[in-house]
Amino acid sequence: MSEKPARIFIVDDHPLVREALVALVGRHPDLSICGQAEDAASALAGVARHAPDVAIVDLSLHVDSGLDLIKAVLKSHPLVAVIVLSIHEDLANVLRALRAGALGYVTKREATSQIIEAIRQVRSGRMYVNPSTLRQLAGRAIGPTTAKPQAAATLTKREQTVFRRLGDGRSTRQIATELKLSIKTVQAHCEHIKRKLGLLGASQLVREAVRTFENDLRAKRPPSGPS
Repeated sequence: MSEKPARIFIVDDHPLVREALVALVGRHPDLSICGQAEDAASALAGVARHAPDVAIVDLSLHVDSGLDLIKAVLKSHPLVAVIVLSIHEDLANVLRALRAGALGYVTKREATSQIIEAIRQVRSGRMYVNPSTLRQLAGRAIGPTTAKPQAAATLTKREQTVFRRLGDGRSTRQIATELKLSIKTVQAHCEHIKRKLGLLGASQLVREAVRTFENDLRAKRPPSGPS
């Protein structure tokens, strides 16, 4: 007996993107669409109802965080393999998605064949990121940090809070809402952080925040070995 088609659930707030994915997946007999949603609440309800094998999630939903949705889906349904399909091509977003639990990351500029390949890869339990991004990730992992370690100690408590939230994937607007600050105030904190850490531009700031957060997580993990 042949294996049942992989069940795919789509989460994207653009109807045309969802329609394109439905048409694309429909051309492959080993894949099938079991449901779709445009926001986090509908996505969580749909995943619970349809029990997909793979969820394709956009990071930039209208009012919801795709990263938070990934974490929520995997908390309740850990066997679902998540692929991020996003307009964002920077490494910081790739790292955030993988850290949130996604097994695959595909940009909307990539060939449709890569989406199908990603679905098949993650369904089998393997990670999928395109080769050029993998090379960049490897270089980032072994490359030196851009910030001066001693400079991080000069951040105020509020700047440290903003910096950590940037590393956890929050936008300046989300940080402002969470901390009950104006966006201009959060932007000012970001400028202070960049100056103190010797960073150039918003992209370096976000990359350094992600790197710092990753290092903190590794430092907090208990050592492996026999108990």
